[in-house]
Amino acid sequence: MAEDLGSLLGQLLGGGPGNSGGKLLGSLLGTLGSGGGESLSGLLQQLREGGLAKQAGSWIGTGPNEGLTGPQLAQALPYQVLEAVARQWGLSPEQAADQLAQALPVAVDKLTPDGRVPEGSLQDLIKQYL
Repeated sequence: MAEDLGSLLGQLLGGGPGNSGGKLLGSLLGTLGSGGGESLSGLLQQLREGGLAKQAGSWIGTGPNEGLTGPQLAQALPYQVLEAVARQWGLSPEQAADQLAQALPVAVDKLTPDGRVPEGSLQDLIKQYL
């Protein structure tokens, strides 16, 4: 499931099915969502609870997007989740966080073009967008 989501996210991010940021993001969402129930609102809630409310809000809004660093993302996510994603792709947790920090703002921004978070699974949302 996460691999399919990763391929779709790679396409969304403009790198085609092999986009590594998309694959990592798909793994992250699969790990956070415990398979199949990944939602954009669930991910955003996790980020808000992790102290990234301002950044996440900027990606949803229609104004400029605030940047995100790997260390900021690593602090916002449960370490076990980041470690599991990194291990799946043969990366260190720091490398995974850095790549995810680049992909996440772009993906959220593209999935919220009108400034609101749509309901539904991420796979369905991405398919509608593509």
